[in-house]
Amino acid sequence: MIARVESCLLQGIDARPCEIEIDVDDRGLDKQTIVGLPDAAVKESLERVRAALANAGYPFPAGRSLINLAPADVRKEGPVYDLPIALGMLLAQGVVRSRAEGDGLDPRRCLVVGELALDGRVRPVKGAIAMAAMARERRLAALICPKDNAAEAAVVGGVDVFGVRTLSEVIGLLSGEIDAEPEPRPDVEALLRSAEAPIDFAEVRGQEGVKRAIVVAAAGSHNLLMLGPAGTGKTMMAKALPGVLPPLTADEAIEITRIYSAAGAMPHGDCLITTRPVRTPHHTASPPAIVGGGVIPRAGEISLAHRGVLFLDELPEFGRGVLETLRQPMEDHVVTIARAHGSVCFPASFMLVAAMNPTPRGDVAPGEVGRREMEQYIGRLSGPLLDRVDIHVEAPAVPFKQLSDAPRGTDSKTMREQVAAARQRMAERQGPGVPNARLSGKQLDSLARMSEGAMALLGQAIAGLGLSARAYDKIRRVSRTIADLDGQESITEAHVAEAVQYRLLDRRV
Repeated sequence: MIARVESCLLQGIDARPCEIEIDVDDRGLDKQTIVGLPDAAVKESLERVRAALANAGYPFPAGRSLINLAPADVRKEGPVYDLPIALGMLLAQGVVRSRAEGDGLDPRRCLVVGELALDGRVRPVKGAIAMAAMARERRLAALICPKDNAAEAAVVGGVDVFGVRTLSEVIGLLSGEIDAEPEPRPDVEALLRSAEAPIDFAEVRGQEGVKRAIVVAAAGSHNLLMLGPAGTGKTMMAKALPGVLPPLTADEAIEITRIYSAAGAMPHGDCLITTRPVRTPHHTASPPAIVGGGVIPRAGEISLAHRGVLFLDELPEFGRGVLETLRQPMEDHVVTIARAHGSVCFPASFMLVAAMNPTPRGDVAPGEVGRREMEQYIGRLSGPLLDRVDIHVEAPAVPFKQLSDAPRGTDSKTMREQVAAARQRMAERQGPGVPNARLSGKQLDSLARMSEGAMALLGQAIAGLGLSARAYDKIRRVSRTIADLDGQESITEAHVAEAVQYRLLDRRV
């Protein structure tokens, strides 16, 4: 007898249909086979299913069993198929019957996912939110998933989600013996309103110049590099930066949650990512860890930083190959992982915030020796990469007096209000969700209008500093953002002068 169960597979952050077909023939030899490009975890699911059925009091089919995972030309991975395979075996034996109507759910109209423990418990899986979205798109009756994934899947809405804890609970749900209600959809807006930034900029003593640069970067979504000796608060300010960015919208929060869910990186007990992420990979991270990769492509740190901040501390300590892989995603805001069997695209719209000491020692020795040591250390960074960083700012050492008795400086609330006002002007001028850093070249030419004095000053800076065409473009974008912070439509000499000041490393190298 043949039974069919609807399940799915993950490709990137999206779920794709996968039909589980079970053919049971009790006249053949006792043998079970899985076909359809299964990986080792899928092949091992037979032993988990055998033990789970036995310990839950259900029969394992005798004779020959053939399990086909369709489509057969796409590799399947992970333990997500344990529960649908077990259900399919029970359907094939007649223990659970398919029904078009009546009590219980029709198993032919349900998407089923879950890993089985040996005692029949159902363990969580990755990508539940993408699976719920696929079930909604295919107009299936329900999604049956592990209880730990139910709230996350219910965020999507538009499909009934039933969270189950055991295999017996699944059978009772399908037979109508258990009267269960679908998981209620979480109040996404309330969750987002209750989100709070972990660090306030008021906790940072001094560094008002860096705070100003951070306001400019946050307003226009510009990339930022902080240069200064060890212990000046660079890391702390980078982690506080999301607190001055606009709060997440519901669509953005679901989009970020989808990435984290597919990567298996959801915080335990959370059903939604409510704050902009800050990713801080170690400088020993490999290129696949940063941009994504693997035999079956997975999201890297730049995708986990989507709509948030990718913070690279001690930038020159990262491998040259790692840094060069960032160049394309920084321009296109998407990363494509190509493999022989196809390619997968991951979103990667992030703000790059980097920090570095002037030398490997953390400070600068006096005289010519110190200058050469600093130039050699900064020389580890390629010119094309520095060109793609809009703002370079110096974070000097903070004097003792400012540390001990100085009043609290600019706080996150003040900075957030400035950023929100500038973003509102951008939205009115160029449409919502398009900060100045994302303007096309044509848009920049029409929207970044400069006074004659500002244009002359920019020309002098380009000639005097030997800046590239990309740096010229970055200065215009930053000038446009500074003008928006000042509430002015036209870019003046003062705006250009501040933007040129933020090309710190162009002057040093």
